[in-house]
Amino acid sequence: MWAEADAGMDELLAVLGYKVKSSDMADVAEKLEQLEVAMGTTTMEDGVSSLSTDTTVHYNPSDLSGWVGSMLSELSVIPDQIGVSGNNLINDDDLRAIPGGAILGNDSESAKKRIKFDSRSEFLENGCSPAVAPPRAVVLVDSQEAGVRLVHTLMACAEAVQQENMKLADALVKHVGILAESQVGAMRKVAACFAEALVRRIYKIRPQVEDNSSYADVLEMHFYETAPYLKFAHFTANQAILEAFAGAKRVHVIDFGLKQGMQWPALIQALALRPGGPPAFRLTGIGPPQPDNTDALQQVGWKLTQLAETIGVEFEFRGFVANSLADLDAKILDIKPGDFETVAVNSVFELHRLLARPGAVEKVLDSIRAMGPKIVTVVEQEADHNGVVFMDRFNEALHYYSTMFDSLEGSGLTQPDSAQDLFMTEVYLGRQICNVVACDGAERVERHETLAKWRRRMGSAGFEPAHLGSNAYKQASMLLALFAGGDGYRVEENDGCLMLGWHTRPLIATSAWRLTAVE
Repeated sequence: MWAEADAGMDELLAVLGYKVKSSDMADVAEKLEQLEVAMGTTTMEDGVSSLSTDTTVHYNPSDLSGWVGSMLSELSVIPDQIGVSGNNLINDDDLRAIPGGAILGNDSESAKKRIKFDSRSEFLENGCSPAVAPPRAVVLVDSQEAGVRLVHTLMACAEAVQQENMKLADALVKHVGILAESQVGAMRKVAACFAEALVRRIYKIRPQVEDNSSYADVLEMHFYETAPYLKFAHFTANQAILEAFAGAKRVHVIDFGLKQGMQWPALIQALALRPGGPPAFRLTGIGPPQPDNTDALQQVGWKLTQLAETIGVEFEFRGFVANSLADLDAKILDIKPGDFETVAVNSVFELHRLLARPGAVEKVLDSIRAMGPKIVTVVEQEADHNGVVFMDRFNEALHYYSTMFDSLEGSGLTQPDSAQDLFMTEVYLGRQICNVVACDGAERVERHETLAKWRRRMGSAGFEPAHLGSNAYKQASMLLALFAGGDGYRVEENDGCLMLGWHTRPLIATSAWRLTAVE
């Protein structure tokens, strides 16, 4: 489904409301440059285009290619008007330095476009009146045109970074801020996040190493409240675990990222309602050490224990602190034999972080095999942010997070606390963007990879897919109906896995795995 809708359309321009096929981009860019020149030559003495005196209304087009062509046709029959001349109009905000004229053409006529003089100044034929200050140029910018320029400027800046031309990159990133001012909503916020990330990379101001995991957990809780992504992740993983636990008297879940334990109240309640009575439930939660040496894991475990007692579920909790999952030894988890307890391993947005350490993922998958689980649930971002080439990584991240921010804007949040939740969610995503763009080596931990790559990795490690049933698909779809912007969200089944996306773009994927059967 994802590939069928709007096939071939450029995703970033689609966010701006334009439908432009990727194959037509070169032709559209050439026509836009011609239009810039034409617009510049139709400027009247007062700086206002003669098109403004026409009765024609030029709507913001969705068919960008056709609209540009029609504008060129109209401009071709307009007689040449008196242009604005003078090198004094070229200032520090000139965008001609961008290679290939992607933002503004290198022709000096292009710089004259949409420049009018402040009406409070008097302009004489031979220059400025000595009694009046020089005229102040005011640039009239269409917000959607500025949006296109904004995307191009971000890409040009990233390319300059890749080529290690930091002087050009510095000039371009300043223009990002200028162009972003004309935008509203998701595009402006995304641009601000990527501009900050580029500035950090240009000036080698690395984001602080995440030594306060409690703050990261708080941000994730706001993300949980704002958007359906974590709810979807928890629900689909719990559904797979619940089905794997059918008929078991003792069950044991090993959670690779306990955080605030938001996933487990729902599973405890579901087990309490199981026909024939609930099983005995052991939960092992793993998390990083706290900077203040508090035992955050045990605090979460205590709250879950209270809940379990309230609804009559026999519950046991153990917490293990580890700087990395790769440092964990399966032997210390006290896993009982398979005939005594049924084991499930759960990982939500955790495995991709292991890719920063060579061999770490393989070591962890070997440890999971040693645990002998009946089910392994994995939720990961459906993105490819682990490429070697910086430009590829930047381009993929720009598409991915533009869609993510767009989904937040389209969710129609109306609750009293929604403004704070939305702001903190933007901080949560902004930190990811900074890590993808500004960091390298072991510091770059947001190394998201696609479901296809995880399939190959899990298969090589001795796991086979455990298909998520149609019941999980139906209930996940019902979950999205709770959101005001639910019409934009899409659940898609992909070879036994479930994906959640916004319109045509998948954003996260849930998969379930079991040990490959020995023949």
